[in-house]
Amino acid sequence: MSLPSLRVILIRTEVAGNLGATARIMRNLGFSDLCLVAPEADPADPRARQLSTHGESILDNARIMPTLPDALADCVLVVGTSARTGGPVRRSVSTPRHLAPGILSASASGPVALVFGPEPTGLTNDEVSRCHHLLHIPADPTYPALNLAQSVAICLYELRVAWLESQPSPATEPPAPFAMQERMFEQLRAALEEIHYLYGPSADALMHGLRHLLGRARPTAMEVDLLFGLARQLRWIAGQAKRPPAPDA
Repeated sequence: MSLPSLRVILIRTEVAGNLGATARIMRNLGFSDLCLVAPEADPADPRARQLSTHGESILDNARIMPTLPDALADCVLVVGTSARTGGPVRRSVSTPRHLAPGILSASASGPVALVFGPEPTGLTNDEVSRCHHLLHIPADPTYPALNLAQSVAICLYELRVAWLESQPSPATEPPAPFAMQERMFEQLRAALEEIHYLYGPSADALMHGLRHLLGRARPTAMEVDLLFGLARQLRWIAGQAKRPPAPDA
């Protein structure tokens, strides 16, 4: 599954730095569709450019729309964000983490809009009423108002994490064949006997424990080769210890 077809919509943004910081986090997390509704800040403002850091192209390509319905015209799902809860149109809210899987699923059918209101007030009730879902970031209730760009970052991060978790696991290398592992255990046992780690009546029990330990790891062919090398080195060291000391010069 590819990254969701997500549109970040900022409404009446007042601070140019928030435009730049939003473009930067979108670039960081792999999103690019930015739409500005009746912005008061200019995306060409030097402060916006300064804070966009490698997200300049997102600012350059941002679409500017006069109204929210214009920005939502082709969207299949609209998700608003709000620091406030309660009230007739703000009763049902979810966290970004809870809604992320549904946003991913809906994005397969078309663009999904993630809508943020202006810095001083957030979304109006009329704007919230146009949203299918409402997101609320569960900040400390004594001061829940997050910076606009920070809110965008949290929501997009949760979406990216959900997307990454939806990807199939990479193919893993299969365990080494049984016969190869058996040859390795033979060599390892011989080496451990030569250094006197395995000796006496407990040798079989120790070797059984070692086989069980390595078997649970399901070693690959490369890892079995490493153990072959370890056995060879142990036997070489044991052989060196058995050599008679060199005569004095």
